[in-house]
Amino acid sequence: MFFKYFENLINPYCDYSEEDTPPRKLLPFMLEYSKPFKAVFWLATLMSLVVAAVEVGLIYYMGRVVDILSGDPGQVWQDYGTELILAGLFVLLIRPVLQALDVLLLNNAILPNFGTLIRWRAHKHVLRQSVGWFENDFAGRIANRIMQTPPAAGEAVFQVFDAITFSIAYIIGAAILLTQADVRLLLPLAIWLVLYGCLVAWTIKRVGPASQAASEARSAVTGRVVDTYSNIHSVKLFAHNSLELDYAKDAIEQTRTTFQKEMRIFTIMDVVLVSLNGLLILGVVGWSIWLWMQGSATVGIVAAATTLALRLNAMTGWIMWALTSFFRQLGVVAEGMETIAQPIDLLDAPNASPLSYQDGKIELQALSHHYGRDTGGLDEISLTIQPGEKIGLIGRSGAGKSTLVKLLLRFYDAERGSILIDGQDIRKVSQDSLRHHIGMVQQDSSLLHRSIRDNLLYGRPDATEAQMIDAAKKAEAHDFILDLQDQEGRRGYDAHVGERGVKLSGGQRQRITLARVVLKDAPILLLDEATSALDSEVEAAIQDTLYGMMEGKTVIAIAHRLSTIAHMDRILVMDAGRIVEEGTHAELRALGGQYSAFWERQSGGFLGTVEAAE
Repeated sequence: MFFKYFENLINPYCDYSEEDTPPRKLLPFMLEYSKPFKAVFWLATLMSLVVAAVEVGLIYYMGRVVDILSGDPGQVWQDYGTELILAGLFVLLIRPVLQALDVLLLNNAILPNFGTLIRWRAHKHVLRQSVGWFENDFAGRIANRIMQTPPAAGEAVFQVFDAITFSIAYIIGAAILLTQADVRLLLPLAIWLVLYGCLVAWTIKRVGPASQAASEARSAVTGRVVDTYSNIHSVKLFAHNSLELDYAKDAIEQTRTTFQKEMRIFTIMDVVLVSLNGLLILGVVGWSIWLWMQGSATVGIVAAATTLALRLNAMTGWIMWALTSFFRQLGVVAEGMETIAQPIDLLDAPNASPLSYQDGKIELQALSHHYGRDTGGLDEISLTIQPGEKIGLIGRSGAGKSTLVKLLLRFYDAERGSILIDGQDIRKVSQDSLRHHIGMVQQDSSLLHRSIRDNLLYGRPDATEAQMIDAAKKAEAHDFILDLQDQEGRRGYDAHVGERGVKLSGGQRQRITLARVVLKDAPILLLDEATSALDSEVEAAIQDTLYGMMEGKTVIAIAHRLSTIAHMDRILVMDAGRIVEEGTHAELRALGGQYSAFWERQSGGFLGTVEAAE
């Protein structure tokens, strides 16, 4: 219960105002995340000061004890017995309580919750980024920054209260103690403090950038290694183990080099610090002895000064490491901010309303998108798809088919033109509501590294078991699902599919993806090579499911296998980002253009390709 009280002082999942553009500078960034901890931070500061004052007070009192013991032994207990008992009780009872409060605030209230709060909010912020944002970075590097930034920020905050606040209070207390003994004892402490401050400034100036460089190098290694592991089939298929090792070695060597530079700073710091501490001990202890020899100081003062100097000698290394750790962790946070503090690049419009779906009429108005380049993508596409109309979309690779689908899903905002659904500009409705009304079966049928059940219910989380199984049956997936068993012994719908679904065949993944969309039952349906991974027998078996899915829906189906779209209401042929032909299968065959040529060339085969990327 005692631990629970402090652990629950802060709720890391508390409500907060989400920022589309988080602070990009380090201090405002840290302050923003620290707002829920304001009261606890003030209390931790107070307790750190109290603990430091107690430590200095104990040194002062030990000097007093030495002076007390220099008197008549028989009289000491009579004159000071009560005082010594009270001092002992303080050390035995009160001091542990004060120390316990200090560490409970740090270790139980702040550290676990501060890191959790940052990781939760950072993950939430990154999830709001667009598909294009993710396509421009390594998934491994993004994940690494999400994972390493929170503990680094937590460690930095910990050092503020555990070391920095404590050490400042301790040095101030030491100065007061020496002043009470003899003001001249401040001189060696002041000289040492100035030199020590110069060393701290020299170290801090170098350790922050060095730490950030080392952190960036580690993230690069993670990104490259995860990229290799995620594409292990290609690595093995092309027998490129050595190539991948060289690819990783470059980043690993960069990590070693940056870490070496960082460690050089600490080595220089350690050597100089030992020399400075020798000056401190010689100055404070030597001067106090000289004062004693002049009759200006008691033995107790010499003992207290000696203890203080030795204590500062022991503490300075810890303080220096705490300070360098503080700035090193801030360097890690700064590197993580390059990901988690990036502005959201694709936003809902202010006060965006949910899509009000009526019939499913889709209008593309002078739509152009070239991904910031001069070529590729779409070029001035204007198209109206009537409610419930089934559209087939074909064209060579690079013709713009996938770009059209990505814009319809608003994975990107079109550079020019607009898309309307039932008269509503999709840029003015919420993204979630837009995608809620669209079901899509992709050619890349990757799955979540979870159970079959979790993957199917992703399409409709509130579906019943019977509805889920019915969708699997319609997609010809139920029978093979029942035969599945993973390495943990989980069977059927509870079996896990591995990362991106690698434990299943391409056809099995495709059928689960199809079942997920069947379960979602969205009124607008996008099919991007929906049957590309299926063999002819299975494809024939689920054709009825596909046609059933299309009933009453507005459909856009991309296909290279023309037989799968020959019965569509209308077929569009795209080339170089434009619609060059449109009509029914019969009309396009009679036209004798590109579609007719594709059909003549193809008998179960696929269209040609061009070098331009979609």
